[in-house]
Amino acid sequence: MKNPFLKKDFPVAWARLGPAHVQPAIEQALADAQERIDAISGQDLENVTFDSTLLALEAATEDIVLAWGLVGHLDSVCNSPALRTVYNEMIPKVSAFWARIPLNANLWKVIGAYGATAEAANLMGVRKRFLEETMADFREHGADLGAADKSRLEVIAGELAKQTQKLSENVLDATNAYELVVEEETQISGLPENAKEQARLEALKKGHGTEARPQWRFTLHMPSCLPAMKYLHSDGIRKQLWEAAAAVGLAPPYDNTELIWKILDLRDEKARLLGQRHFADLVLERRMAKTGETALRFIESIHTRVRATFKREGEELEAYKAEQTGQPRGPLEPRETAYWSEKLRRSRYAFDEEDLRPYFPIDGVIEGMFTIARRIFDIRITERPAIFRAHEDGPAGETSSTGTPESTTATEVWHPEVKYYEVSDADGELLGAFYADWHPRESKRGGAWMNYLMTGGPVYRGAGNPVKREPHLGLICGNLTPGLEGNPAFLTHNEVQTIFHEFGHLLHHLLGEVEIRSLNGVNVAWDFVELPSQIMENWCWNRESLDLFARHHESGAPIPEGLFEKMIQARNFQSARAIMRQLLFGKMDLELHMHYPRPDLIEGSLDDFLDTLLENYSEPTKTRAPKMIRRFSHLFSSSTGYAAGYYSYKWSEVLDADAFTRFQAAGVLNREVGLEFREKILSKGNGADPADLFRSFLGRDPDLTALLERDGIPVDAG
Repeated sequence: MKNPFLKKDFPVAWARLGPAHVQPAIEQALADAQERIDAISGQDLENVTFDSTLLALEAATEDIVLAWGLVGHLDSVCNSPALRTVYNEMIPKVSAFWARIPLNANLWKVIGAYGATAEAANLMGVRKRFLEETMADFREHGADLGAADKSRLEVIAGELAKQTQKLSENVLDATNAYELVVEEETQISGLPENAKEQARLEALKKGHGTEARPQWRFTLHMPSCLPAMKYLHSDGIRKQLWEAAAAVGLAPPYDNTELIWKILDLRDEKARLLGQRHFADLVLERRMAKTGETALRFIESIHTRVRATFKREGEELEAYKAEQTGQPRGPLEPRETAYWSEKLRRSRYAFDEEDLRPYFPIDGVIEGMFTIARRIFDIRITERPAIFRAHEDGPAGETSSTGTPESTTATEVWHPEVKYYEVSDADGELLGAFYADWHPRESKRGGAWMNYLMTGGPVYRGAGNPVKREPHLGLICGNLTPGLEGNPAFLTHNEVQTIFHEFGHLLHHLLGEVEIRSLNGVNVAWDFVELPSQIMENWCWNRESLDLFARHHESGAPIPEGLFEKMIQARNFQSARAIMRQLLFGKMDLELHMHYPRPDLIEGSLDDFLDTLLENYSEPTKTRAPKMIRRFSHLFSSSTGYAAGYYSYKWSEVLDADAFTRFQAAGVLNREVGLEFREKILSKGNGADPADLFRSFLGRDPDLTALLERDGIPVDAG
């Protein structure tokens, strides 16, 4: 039988995918891909064509892309010792394979020979873009280097893959290793009822306390830790949680400090081998920013505009705490900032975010989000029956995630909580499907993300109309507040925005109409990729769109006008502090990847260096807080990821705020504007330069003004 990781099942037969299948699948996929690449590399240079070079190369790697994508996904959502072991065994081989492709001298000759043909000179549109991107990829990854440097690049690729995977595992293991069990109810005073009940159930699940004598368990997963830090009156409990969170990636045996040095060193060496001054320039050369200096100037320009407001907001927080406690005014402890900030917000606006939870049952939020997508993008999203079957190596039995007993018609999922949806166009044509996995568990990495498993879209045979259309397959995951004892999950407004954000990424994939699969959807410049996701968050703030899904779980009533007004008024409460946090991460990222190595970084401690570097970006606190760099998975859990690219979040916010002004002018549910956004942005993927795509939709280059106004920052500040 064919290895299940190599079968192009749509949807995926998850129960067949076990750790024992990983090694033979990946080794087979690598061998087959290399055989195809060798065939491409050996062809007659006088007869090369688009199909025999570029399309053939893309097709050569389809199996390894699919198989390795499935393995990586399972490692993210169903981590186990057996899977982790084989995944780590395969990482160096997979990384070396991808590193070798642009270093293959014969293959590069073939690509170059095609690039010099008359056919190549006459390419238009997406096919021309594909040639340009392919040749740029080869050059960027060392195609023009000598043999010794090429060999070293292969070694670096394997080492980066191993070191970043280990760092990611350390973050997950350190997070899962901690728990705080509270035995006295008086110690959890202030905690909202929803979070309190969740903590009680978590304790029971782990054998702490009883129904008669309850205890409360807290972990470092966000749905548990965040409410505790915001609401618990007990400074002692908050201190314990903060110290534990600060120790993730810092305390043995999960200390990531040396791994960070190794990763930075390898990235810097890679950049210099490839002729770049530093890793930031290597990464950004083909993104919208183009250089590290441009990205850093962008961060610093926003810093100039928000620093006065940031300083004032910090002083207000210190003054409020002093007023409430009768203590002398001064910097707060790091563990106090979220707590006193929430108290000040509630005092100023009489607004408690917890009051919104009853209006955000997760199923209602998701259904409303689908309604908005139907209204503005003219698509239909339908949930299909889904069923979880344990793998043959795991516990026996099956559980339907939708309560549907007919296993023959249900779609397999990787966990009982996962749901499965199909997406169709208005005419009924299937565009794609996706899985949704929203709640935390110990075998699942933290955060929220979107990914794709299969890329479809139009399939062409030469010029003219597509011969057929194949559906896309994707997924969205999160770590949102779970439901209690069979009841629906009630979300915070921030969690609602998270769902909309990841759904925006998903739409970018599912609505792609690019004939070259590697140019579809989210395979765009990283400082453009957040535009489709972040623009979706705007529909979480508008009365008209909120009324489609923000309904009380019992009465069905919309958010009362008074509560809505409080929510809007509180939207920009201490917004400069939130902006500065993003700027701090962006500056830290760029400085590390632009100025490594340098004497003060090498000789001093990592925290000493960052404290000096980020002094004007950090909140002054009574106790110095370790920087979160050691658990900063965005930067260090993959060979590149968001490294030298964290500024992209803020960069894309400029794009999304500006682009959304078109919806505001025409009506936030305006289908005409929505279809234009779908056609000019979502469907195009990387089929054209992102700056050109943005201009095609808005009619001009982006302007920072809309973002400043949305965040309540004076436009003329700085």
